Amino acid sequence: MKRRALLLSGAAAFAALPSFAQQQRVIRLVVPYAAGGPIDATARLLAERVKDSLGTVIIDNKPGGGGNIGADLVAKAAPDGYTIGISATATHAINPWLFAKMPYDAAKDFAGITQMVRVPNVLVMNAETASRLKINTLRDLIAYGKANPGKLNYGSGGNGSAGHLAGEMFKRDAGIYAVHIPYNGGNPAQLALLSGQVDFNFDNLATAAPNIKAGKLKPLAVTTLNRSPSLPDVPPVADTLKGFAIDTWWGLVAPAGTPRDTINRLNHAFVAALNLPDTKARFANLMAEPVPTTPEEFDKFMHAELAKYEKVVKASGAKVD
Repeated sequence: MKRRALLLSGAAAFAALPSFAQQQRVIRLVVPYAAGGPIDATARLLAERVKDSLGTVIIDNKPGGGGNIGADLVAKAAPDGYTIGISATATHAINPWLFAKMPYDAAKDFAGITQMVRVPNVLVMNAETASRLKINTLRDLIAYGKANPGKLNYGSGGNGSAGHLAGEMFKRDAGIYAVHIPYNGGNPAQLALLSGQVDFNFDNLATAAPNIKAGKLKPLAVTTLNRSPSLPDVPPVADTLKGFAIDTWWGLVAPAGTPRDTINRLNHAFVAALNLPDTKARFANLMAEPVPTTPEEFDKFMHAELAKYEKVVKASGAKVD
């Protein structure tokens, strides 16, 4: 009897163990953008950093639809922790108001894991234009805009882009009017600024930094609430226009309904990776700031961003059919 009981208990214990196939199961991290960009680079960096705690994490690039295709794949995946994805300003705050039809509900179809990084945008002018108009500060730009209504213009990477919406927020809060000129992407918009075709842009700091250092662009303000470590001498827009904040961020989400213990396990692994000194150093090279959070904090943040951009997108009139 004792031998039989021992055999049964051993069999039960063995059955309770995960199979070899289950132990080898990988986590798929869906990046809703093409390979090679800063979001993809962030995902690959962190996937390498968490392999000791989570096992293999493979990157699955699913670009298209302004990020909607990849985000929808995550929304409709099994809520088991083995398919997670990148959430970003576009996919979880802007697109739901920009697109006439959305394949997912940004407010209901996801569970936050952690915010990962934010990258400030920076209000920049062509240095020669700023000198000619005697504009040295953000207050100078606002004063010029009020004294010369309709004479200022600004470029962006397209209707509904972060640069476009930042410009609309700025116009609204500053009480000035400037003509928006959309371009087909961020690089053409920056070239237009460098050539003097437009007066100012709200550009991604990582993109604008080389031309700022070269003296071709004059930074007037960053769009985060606090100064950026990468441009410590440049004040925030919020110093002049209280509460102004619009930056580029991305984080990690799982499908809604993913068990809380699974969410917490993923959070602990990725937050630890974000806090590693060498991870912070790598992000500093991208002008990005790690901002790890709890799952609850990230959920709250994403809902606040969604509400903020509803007003901004509707005020801009931007739409994608």
